[in-house]
Amino acid sequence: MQPQRLLVPLFQRPYVWNQDNQWMPLWQDLERVANRLLNNPDQQQPHFLGAVVFQQIQNPTGNLQQRTVIDGQQRLTTLQILLDALHAEINSVGESDASKRLELLIRNPKEYCDHSEDQFKVWPTNKDRQAFNEVMAMDSPAAYQSLKNKDSKLALAHQFFSEQFRQWLNEGGVEEISARVKAMERTTRELLQIVVIDLTASENAQEIFETLNARGSQLTAADLIKNFVFQRLLEQGADIESSYSNHWKQFETGFWEQEVSVGRVKAPRSSIFLNHWLICQTTEEIVSREVFSRFKSFADYDVKPMTMPALLERIHAASIKYKDFIDKGDVLEGAIDRIGLFLYRTKAMEMEVVKPVLLALFDRDQDQIDLNDINSSLETIESWLIRRMLVRATTKAYNKIMTEMIKVIQKTPKGQLSAALRTFLSNQTSDSSYWPDDKEVRSELSNLMVYKKIGRGRLRMVLEAVEDYRRGWIGDQISMSGVRVRRGTYAIEHLMPQSWDRHWPLTNGYTEQNRNDRIHKLGNLTLLSSKLNSSVSNGPWDSEEGKRAGLLQRDVLFLNRSVTDEAGLVWDEQKIDARTEGLIDDILAIWPVPPGHQSSTRTKKEVSKVRVTIQDLMSADLLHAGQVLYPYDSKSTEVTAVILQDGSVGIGDNISDSPSGAGKFIRNRAINGWTFWLLDPVTKKSLGDVRTQYLDQLIAEGADIESDDEDLETI
Repeated sequence: MQPQRLLVPLFQRPYVWNQDNQWMPLWQDLERVANRLLNNPDQQQPHFLGAVVFQQIQNPTGNLQQRTVIDGQQRLTTLQILLDALHAEINSVGESDASKRLELLIRNPKEYCDHSEDQFKVWPTNKDRQAFNEVMAMDSPAAYQSLKNKDSKLALAHQFFSEQFRQWLNEGGVEEISARVKAMERTTRELLQIVVIDLTASENAQEIFETLNARGSQLTAADLIKNFVFQRLLEQGADIESSYSNHWKQFETGFWEQEVSVGRVKAPRSSIFLNHWLICQTTEEIVSREVFSRFKSFADYDVKPMTMPALLERIHAASIKYKDFIDKGDVLEGAIDRIGLFLYRTKAMEMEVVKPVLLALFDRDQDQIDLNDINSSLETIESWLIRRMLVRATTKAYNKIMTEMIKVIQKTPKGQLSAALRTFLSNQTSDSSYWPDDKEVRSELSNLMVYKKIGRGRLRMVLEAVEDYRRGWIGDQISMSGVRVRRGTYAIEHLMPQSWDRHWPLTNGYTEQNRNDRIHKLGNLTLLSSKLNSSVSNGPWDSEEGKRAGLLQRDVLFLNRSVTDEAGLVWDEQKIDARTEGLIDDILAIWPVPPGHQSSTRTKKEVSKVRVTIQDLMSADLLHAGQVLYPYDSKSTEVTAVILQDGSVGIGDNISDSPSGAGKFIRNRAINGWTFWLLDPVTKKSLGDVRTQYLDQLIAEGADIESDDEDLETI
């Protein structure tokens, strides 16, 4: 809050943070801390944002202090944009005192400013200065569309945070405005913490930068918690050796040290377990960065007067159950109980977020556990998850929904859990939590190209469930027809091949587009014990070496009987449509909703217009600076381009802001740069292929993407 200027050197990269990878996670962290403070003003749990490195600049005594930003400029620039957006929103609701306090974080008093830019506490690198100056100088209410640099990431960031703050501040109505302003202002001003490494002018900044970013092994949450626990045990005079052998040693085995993916982050399973256990105990959203600090406050305040040996024993008991859950879910053949099936299916959906709920279901005295009720509860949760997956509903608020489920579980008596969870989920109406009804699931799946829009592992899991259902496995009912299908191993096969043009003439009354629309639909997909070779897979339907014969040779599944027995000599568009409806019938029966349930109160589905840039692909680690691009055609084989640090494309001395601009420079006419530029001239992998991969990742994570056509414009 003191007068100062933090200067980003011109040689550092421009501002590159974006909504999916940085702004949204930062907002979610901020919202979580503010909600915590709003609900309990005494619980001032800080949030750690990381470290920054400054180097002092020698200047005359009495002048405005200045420092060069060596590391952390993306974080600092974002914080200035965020604080300015909050300052404007608080101003708009008339909370002038809070507004004035925030202003000290974003502007220097005019008495200290010799030049207009001196007002800004952070001054970005050259390329971003015009956009930064413009967006920070906006009057309220902000008119983003009138900005000269309205498409810059800085303007988009300001607009994003403004919208989030405005929505949050007004959530509780007029009567809550003052309390919400106070909570958010205190959160941003007091509870966001940064470690600052402040170098003198003579210290070697580059050496320190390299040491911070390239050396050493980062301590995990489990490492930090272990150190904290055993320090406390030592202070309490406990038997350290016994505590370690009986209750912690297991965490240092291969199972617990294995790295597990949670979204885009990988962490040892021990750290993920401790995160899940804390969520179960506290019923709070706790992200990986907060696990250690929240564990400390939990041990010091939440479980008093429990001793550390007792707390360690409690963690150990939960870890035994947690490992048992995972082991059950990893069984791929033969019998599997309801818990194992739930774990297998949620693993296929990459839903680690449900594990705290599973822990909560078993976090009771043994005589309070009703296994039948728990199994029924898992069926309810699984139906909610899979139906939302099939209609591609957002997953962005799942952490919050899981904590609400845990609260329901904790206050519900034995034997009433499944009924309570059904009621809870049936009453959800927001986009982030509603339970899709039969009508919506059927409407979505009837025309959805599931092979393209749902991940292969998820699709395989759904088809496996249909196969089990047709074998007679219904809920807890044990099938008399044999064992379940082997899980996670069958190949997904298109009945009508993707390359159909050679052996599959068009059906009368159908166009080429009609057919292509059906190729990836549910009714044209099945499971096979092994892939057909390409000649059979793409061959005609009915011949000695054809597709139907190939299916019959591998026909061990009920899923294929309606195809090989009833389809006869023809497999066409009508039969794909009919089979699609039949599979949907089975899906609705496998994952039912309560009788009469309707999701008609659901609000309009959120749609993101995503304009992808090369910088977005770099932020997602799909491209990197220095990567060479090759033109796709033979006319320009001697020319190559290179991806630059800021996401622009360089060809010799020419620098273009987009792939299309670089393509136009080569061909002297408008061109689609996403298809023009290849990453590999041998495999013909294009920038457009990488862009599609990026969008598929967003869809797999629950985003509902409507591509912005501007991405494919020539320019």
